[in-house]
Formats: sequence, structure tokens, C-alpha cells
Amino acid sequence: MKDREIERLNKLKEFEKKLYDDGIKYIAGIDEAGRGPLAGPVVVGCVIMKPESFIEYVNDSKKVSETKREMLYEKITSEAISWSIGIVDEKEIDEINILNATKKALTMAIDKLEVKPDIILVDALDKIDTRGIKYISVIKGDAKIYSISAASIIAKVTRDRIMREYDEVYPEYGFGTHKGYGTAKHIQAIKEHGICNLHRKTFTKNFT
Repeated sequence: MKDREIERLNKLKEFEKKLYDDGIKYIAGIDEAGRGPLAGPVVVGCVIMKPESFIEYVNDSKKVSETKREMLYEKITSEAISWSIGIVDEKEIDEINILNATKKALTMAIDKLEVKPDIILVDALDKIDTRGIKYISVIKGDAKIYSISAASIIAKVTRDRIMREYDEVYPEYGFGTHKGYGTAKHIQAIKEHGICNLHRKTFTKNFT
């Protein structure tokens, strides 16, 4: 591992190191994928990493290539003390709005953990139901805190896999490429074919 990467990872772990030094045993990082797309679910990843975990290239999922994210997903999930995901689909997003859907998926992910964390670090969400567990909300936490970065990769890879599966059901929309985000090609496909069951009606009303 290059010195620059070691330095970056050490900086990414600074916040959690202070918590460990204060006697915290289990820290859960939480992040979401899919708040912005026009189609598909919102997915929340939750992970408790070992204090000594030091996986090369762990970073905000948006800064990592799709190929490398898949590799990191396998490393993170195999090494984690506990990890989980929460998923809320497009129909419920339309019913309760994307913010509430994200918060619901977060609570679902916490409920699925096999190990109860002592504290939760979450990327930029507040007023959330963490089942009574103390939490700290960190703006741009996916780029600042190791466990949140790891959670962002779990969430992103999980959601991308879901969208690639849907691409086989609805090939005309190109979900395997844009993963449901509002690219020019996706919007053009909506205008040509209308929306499908996977689309969020509250997100696509300006294109139909």
C-alpha cells in the first residue's frame, strides 16, 4: 500500500479512533444510495467494521469505479463484524416522499444488524429512528469517515445490482447503464415509452 493511501485512510479513520479511545466498542456507519434517481428503490447500507480494519481504496462510493466498488463490497462484507441493508421501493417513495423513505430504510437496516452498535455515524441525516442508539450526523460523512464510506459502498453496489436486474425486465430504459438517474437518454426513453412500474411517479411527472 502506498504511503499516500495509508495517509488518506488514517485521516478517514481519525473520527472513529477518538470514539474507540473513549471506550466505544461497536461503531456503525450508515449511508444511502438512490435518493436522486427517477426510478428504483432507495437503499441504505449499515456496517460495523473492526477497529483495526484498513481496507485499501475504501472511500465515498461516488469516488470509486464500479469495478472497484464490487471488489470493495466483497472485502467489506466479509470483514465486517455485522452489516445490513434496508430497502424502500419506488411505490412507497411516492407515498411517503424520498426523505421519509430514506429514514425508514435506515431504521430497517439498523433492525437487521446482528450486533447492536454503541453509536451510529450517519451521512447527513437527522431526526431519525435509531431505536434509541446514540447517533452523530456528519455532513459529507461518506467522504470523511471510514465506516460511512464502507456503508456507502454497500448501499451503492446493492442498488446497482438491483437496477441491473431490472434492466433485463425493462431493457428499453437502459437501467443497467444509468441506474435510474435522470440522464438525457433516460429522459428520452421515458418520453418515447412512458413510465414503467419501476419509475417514481412523483419524480417523473415533468417528463410524461
